[in-house]
Amino acid sequence: MKPHAKAEVAKVPCTTLDKKKSESFLLCRRKLLLNLGAIAAGSFFLGCGSGSSSSNPPPMTLPEQPVPNGPLTATTVSVTSTQTGTIPGSFAGLSYEKSKLSQPLFAASNSNLIGLFKQLGNGVLRIGGNSVDEINWNANGPGLTSGQTAPSDVDSLATFLSAAGWPVLYGVNLAQSTPAAAAAEVAYAAKALGSNLLGIEIGNEVDLYAGHYFPAGWNFSDYLTLWQSFATAILAETPGVPLTGPVTAYNSTWFASFAQDEGKSVVLLSMHYYRANGQDPSSNIALLLSYPDTNLQKDLVPLRSAATAAGVPYRMAETNSFYNGGAPNVSDSYASALWVLDHMFTIAQGGSVGLNLHGGGDGPGYTPIADNDGMVVEARPEYYGVLLFTLAGPGPLLSTTIDAGGLNASAYTIQNSPNRLSMIVVNKDETQNLQLTATCGSAVQSATLQVMSGPSLSSTTGVTIQGSPVNPDGSFSPGSPYGLTVSRDTLAGYVPAASAALIVITLG
Repeated sequence: MKPHAKAEVAKVPCTTLDKKKSESFLLCRRKLLLNLGAIAAGSFFLGCGSGSSSSNPPPMTLPEQPVPNGPLTATTVSVTSTQTGTIPGSFAGLSYEKSKLSQPLFAASNSNLIGLFKQLGNGVLRIGGNSVDEINWNANGPGLTSGQTAPSDVDSLATFLSAAGWPVLYGVNLAQSTPAAAAAEVAYAAKALGSNLLGIEIGNEVDLYAGHYFPAGWNFSDYLTLWQSFATAILAETPGVPLTGPVTAYNSTWFASFAQDEGKSVVLLSMHYYRANGQDPSSNIALLLSYPDTNLQKDLVPLRSAATAAGVPYRMAETNSFYNGGAPNVSDSYASALWVLDHMFTIAQGGSVGLNLHGGGDGPGYTPIADNDGMVVEARPEYYGVLLFTLAGPGPLLSTTIDAGGLNASAYTIQNSPNRLSMIVVNKDETQNLQLTATCGSAVQSATLQVMSGPSLSSTTGVTIQGSPVNPDGSFSPGSPYGLTVSRDTLAGYVPAASAALIVITLG
């Protein structure tokens, strides 16, 4: 039995397109992006409740949570009806280098990778990265050949997406290709991928082209002229195909300018974010887990403003812990599972409709799923954090405050339905257990708790959720959740040191 149900994808009727930019098509695709498993902000509200206030013991069928070993710190969490964001069902996503298409990774026969994708529910795959601008389209290529993408590679990707149930953001070469070549590739990809094509990215981290692909003085105006020439050719060949942009590495000014100039031409705005350089010695576990990430919070403000002004959703289309592949023994450690929870919720609170965690390969840096020669090696610690986030489900985010006596802890609450809340509490302290009392603002009927844990913050293996690992084929059999004691509008439980807890609350 799967631990979570797959949300229904909202159906959005689309119109037939001619060779001009079709605003109706763009609106359709934007609705699809926003509605792909999403629950609109304001759909639910947290009622004050006036039901029975008697103390209810944990359900007899569920085990009682044991008191963790070690010191306890009294911790309170309070939830209010104020909404701070929305988690669409398609929020979580993965990002891979386009060079991965030259390996037998994305194929219908790769049942292990399909199983790991499905375990994360309704996600979004991105095919992009720096290799996008190093790979050319070869319409007559044999496939599975380094440095090029051939029709058979796209066909294989299409079968994988159909099996996994994920749509794709598909990148094409901007820096070292031609408009005609890009148009030919997109025409083939659009036909092969069909409804699983969520959008086309043209180029990658275009704000870093100056001094690399182009002269040092190359600027936004130069980029926009180049992008428009590619977009014109692509749309002439495949009218109405959904385009995205600007795929910037860090430059929010470029992002805002692109949103203003091309907001009516794209279905999604995109940006990238990494916390620091993975090759810097200071990129350690302490930095990774320092909370909140004020740089991220600051960066999200102009993105949300620009996207709102343009009337276009935005997505953190490539992100992870530290750039340059991550920091060894940090980005692949259990600490990354705790970090990614804060990271995902912060991005959601910033108004993004989702994110794509970059990865791939079997190196000692970041990747949610490790692979080698097209075969799955394992689910890495970061995957577990994404899975716990996914298990919490979609819905509006409610304002949640936590007082853990100065410990490095955070808490988030999602309203899944009028009578259900999912709360995630992240305890990043290595020695102190949280003795938790949560006030929900409405009468609580019952509550259950599951724990994600690992041997230590620096461990690269041994992570579990409710005692269960995730196997290479995606299978996952967590133990029964703990039943918590509830009274009136409160619940009580424990969040062990260096762990995260998913608390599912039934109101009534």
